[in-house]
Parts: sequence; C-alpha cells; structure tokens
Amino acid sequence: MPEQHPPGPESRRRWFVRRRWFVRPPRTLRGRLVAGLLALLALASTAMGLVTVSELHSFLVAKVDQQLAETGGRYAASLDSVRHGDTRAQSTGTLGVTLQGGRVTGAGVVDGDADDRAGGDPDDHPAFGPTTQAVLAALPIGGGPVTRHLGALGEYRLVAQHGAEGETLVTGLPLTQVDGTVHRLLLVELLVFAGLFALTAAGGTFWVRLALRPLERVTRTAEQVSALPLASGEVTLRERVPDADPQTEVGRVGLALNLMLGHVEDALAQRQSVEERLRGFAADASHELRTPVAAIRGHAELALRSPEPTPESVRHSLRRIEAESQRMGAIVEDLLLLARLDAGRPLAREEVDVTRLALDCVTDARAAGPDHRWQLELPEEPVLVTGDADRLRQVVANLLANARVHTPAGTRVSLALRATPDRVRLTVSDTGPGIPPDLTPHVFERFTRGDRARSRATGSTGLGLSIVEAVATAHGGTVTVDSEPGRTVFEVVLPV
Repeated sequence: MPEQHPPGPESRRRWFVRRRWFVRPPRTLRGRLVAGLLALLALASTAMGLVTVSELHSFLVAKVDQQLAETGGRYAASLDSVRHGDTRAQSTGTLGVTLQGGRVTGAGVVDGDADDRAGGDPDDHPAFGPTTQAVLAALPIGGGPVTRHLGALGEYRLVAQHGAEGETLVTGLPLTQVDGTVHRLLLVELLVFAGLFALTAAGGTFWVRLALRPLERVTRTAEQVSALPLASGEVTLRERVPDADPQTEVGRVGLALNLMLGHVEDALAQRQSVEERLRGFAADASHELRTPVAAIRGHAELALRSPEPTPESVRHSLRRIEAESQRMGAIVEDLLLLARLDAGRPLAREEVDVTRLALDCVTDARAAGPDHRWQLELPEEPVLVTGDADRLRQVVANLLANARVHTPAGTRVSLALRATPDRVRLTVSDTGPGIPPDLTPHVFERFTRGDRARSRATGSTGLGLSIVEAVATAHGGTVTVDSEPGRTVFEVVLPV
C-alpha cells in the first residue's frame, strides 16, 4: 500500500478555492434578489421558531411548577407513613424523596399503576447513586422549583422543603412531556418552514423574473444597439425601449436610453451626410482635375519635343512641370479610385492568377529598387481567386513600393503566397526599422505618412495603404500589419 502524505499547502489552497467558489454568491441581479429574499425569510423563520419554542417551554415549565405547588410535598411526606401514601392527587411520574442528614431515606415514583395506592412495587422506589444524592441534598430548601438531571430518571423540576420530623422532603415532576412537546413543535416548525422556504423560492423566482422583465427589455435593446456596425456607413437606429413610463425606475432608464439613441441617430446621420458630401467632392474634384492635369502634361511634353532652340533653364522647368503633372495625375487617380470604392461601385469579377501577379510585381519592384534584396515564396500550384486583376495588382504593387520607399538600401523584402481551401494569404515582410508604435494604428488612414520630409522626397502621397485596405475590403478580405524594429509584416487575406 503506497504511503500517504498529509495534504500540503498547495492542495489546501486549491480546496479552499474550490470551497470559496462553491459558496460564491450569485452575480445576477435576479439571483441576488431571490437570495436576499430567501435569506430574510430564513432569518425571520429562525427568529420566530426560537421565540415560539422558548415561550412554549417557559409556559409548560410554569405549568409544571404550578402542579408542584399544588402537590405541596404530600407524596414525599407519605413515603414514611403507615398508609404508604395517598396518591390519588398525584400525577403520573411524580417523584417523592425524603432525606435525613443528606442521605436518601425514602424515594418513590408514581407510574400510574394500580399498586401506587399500596405503596408501589420495588420498581417504584428508585435507588440513587452518590452523585444524584449529592444533587438532591444541594437543593435550596424552601426555595422555588429548579431543574436537575437525576440520572436514569431524566430531568425533573424539583422543590425541597422541611418535613415534620426534621427531614427534607423533595417533590419533583418530570420534564419528559415538556421536552417531547417542545421537540414536536420544533419538528413541525422545521417542516413548515422548509415547505414555506421551497414555495417562497419558487414564487420569489417567478415574481422577480416577472418584475425584472422591463429591465431585461432595456438590456436586450442595448445589446441590439451594441451589435450594430456604427463605425462607418449609413446607420439607422430603429431599436427603442418599449418601457418608457417616467413613473417607474426602469421606465425612466428606458426613456433616457431612447432619448440617447435618438441623439446618436441624429449624430450618425449628420456624420454620414458630411462623409457623403466629402466623398462626392473628392470624386468630382478628382474627375475635374484629370483634364487640366492631362493638358498641362501634354503641353509640357509638346514643348520639350519642340525642335526650336530652348534655354536649358526653361527645359529644366518644363521637365519639372512634366514630372509634377505626372505625380498630380497619380494622386488624382488614387483619389478617384478611393471615391469609387467608398461609393460601393462594383469591381470586375474574373478569375485572377495571384501567383503570376505576384511574380510580375516582384520583378517590377526589383527593377525599381535594385539596392534591396527581394525574395519570393510561391506554392507549386497556381493560386486563383475571383476579383479585379488590376486592383489586386495595385494592392501588391503598393505593398512592395511601401516596403521599398520606407526602408534603407540592403533591406530584405519578402513576398510569400499561401493558399488554404477557403483563403489566400499574401504576406509582404521586410527587415527595415519598423513602424513607430504610435503610427501603427493609423497606417491605413488616408494621407498618413511616417516621415513627411522623406515622403516628399520620395513622392509618397499617403494613399497607397488606404487603397490596399479599400481594395481588400471590396473583395471581402482583410489586411493587417505587425511591426517591430527589424521586422514589419503586412498580410492580405482574400476569400477564394
């Protein structure tokens, strides 16, 4: 048999935690109300039971004392008479004892038999041991009744008085009936209180549930509102709390919540209106700017092709005009694309070979950034998705350009493509300095730049990652970023 060791501190702690969890009070308002109601009922029932039991015990003992007073020690005095006592007036269980010099000289108990009038049989004359005789001898003579335990006879109410011949007469009545009555009452009260406790638990649970229904409706309305996408887009808050009676506590809460929902709906409607106007303005402005930008670029190219001699300073200015017009044209196209995506215009839906697309984009990026180290990880089988090939190509190109522009020469940039039965994951990672932590949550916002001076030098507009997120979302996918010094990872997930 393996040796058993006493439980250590860790096991005792686990037992205490389990024990504490077992007695942990309920956390819901309904549970707390029901538990409080049952606790109050238990306290009231306990107090009522203790009071009734105590009062009944006192009343029955007083009745016993009254019988002792009426007996007056006649039975104890008759124990030594010739007639062996007249027990007609004695109650069953009456005890009579005579003491001489602290020793019992006679004792008798009325047990209700016919031989009580003849002095009783030997069973009616108990023998007391030294302990019981000492208890009897210590009784106050001439005082009131007291309760003493007399060994096998049980508890008695006893009264002691002087006899006619100098002896001490002790008369007592048993408390057996008193204890039995009190115990029976206690049992009845326990059964009644248990039944009331069960009925109160069931009825209280039903009543509390019924009373808290308005609060549950308020909670349900709040949960429905919290589940709505309120961050963007047109939002209509039709949910309202049906309980809005200002005369009740829950009604006042419902009324306040309804007013708050109305204000939130108005604010969201105004926000949506402003956003729509801004999108419309961006789309109109982008569309209107395309023509003059194209004209400026065309005239600059035409002037540069002129065979007539032109001063070098003028040709330099024309080249700058051409370069800036190209840059402005790219910004206009990006803004117009974002405006179309914001407006929810459908994209082309065709089968796109993402493997070929990734290979072409890495080739272009290697030509644009020969100082970087480019890596490509492709699966053996072609990866196909359904979407807009031009927009998906722009996503990959923007991610690679972002890694090239914002990392120093010699940085390793990797593009990995992985396919699952229902998802395609395209990952662009680099070993550059990383994105500042305060900028990471805002990298997909429009016109966000990590370094304004560097962005202007490299021609960044702050729209590339915004286009990546917009195109990925339009295809039902997502884009995430994880950056730390020495490692930055952009991951685009698209449904197959």
